[in-house]
Amino acid sequence: MSSSLIRKDAGGVTTLTLNRPDQFNALSEALIDELTAALGAIATDSSVRVLVLAGAGRAFCAGHDLREMRARPERAWHEALFARCAAMMQALPALPQPVIARVQGVATAAGCQLVASCDLAVASSEARFATSGINLGLFCATPAVAVTRNLSRKSAFELLFTGEFLSAERARDLGLVNRVVAPERLDEAVDALARSIAEKPRDAVRAGKALFYRQLGVTPAAAYMDAGAVMAENLSDPDAEEGIDAFLAKRPPRWRG
Repeated sequence: MSSSLIRKDAGGVTTLTLNRPDQFNALSEALIDELTAALGAIATDSSVRVLVLAGAGRAFCAGHDLREMRARPERAWHEALFARCAAMMQALPALPQPVIARVQGVATAAGCQLVASCDLAVASSEARFATSGINLGLFCATPAVAVTRNLSRKSAFELLFTGEFLSAERARDLGLVNRVVAPERLDEAVDALARSIAEKPRDAVRAGKALFYRQLGVTPAAAYMDAGAVMAENLSDPDAEEGIDAFLAKRPPRWRG
């Protein structure tokens, strides 16, 4: 990890913190590449049960680094940057481990996209969300891909075309975040959610996450066929056998690890 991306591991929960507080954790080319590499390493790390994505300082993430983008006006560079960013965003739902966004401050443009790309999000009541590129004459096209998959169509359209900020509570009501807590309780709430998932059997969580996203893109009939096969395979897993036996015996399960 470099100084702009900090990794912390504790009891199966890994936290990646965007650490460019003076730039409001803007996604520079280098930071996108560092995040991509970190996610690749975590994907094959069996010690990681849950990933938390956080931001240092006042902002969670203010989107792309506009100064860097203005300093590199070549269209080819911009297209390559957005392609790399898209690959990084898609790596989050593709990760075997569930990912929780810890949102303590503003999440704008690609920062809002980052929240939308995570599996879960817990926000401080002081957090704010916007896809504000339209206010600069730059429609948030790439953030729209993730945002429209979290919000209803009309809510997403309003967010994208007005550039207005959503409060944390409104973001929760619209489905962008799961939970909103007081700022002083943010770490406690994130940790509680992470621990509740980290304590579950690893194989069931990984198979479940893969199925969750896979079935969204197919017909209900195809989804049920896939889901049935996943459940049948899951039932033969030693942890599932142990869990069912423990339930029937009215005792706590003893997972493999």
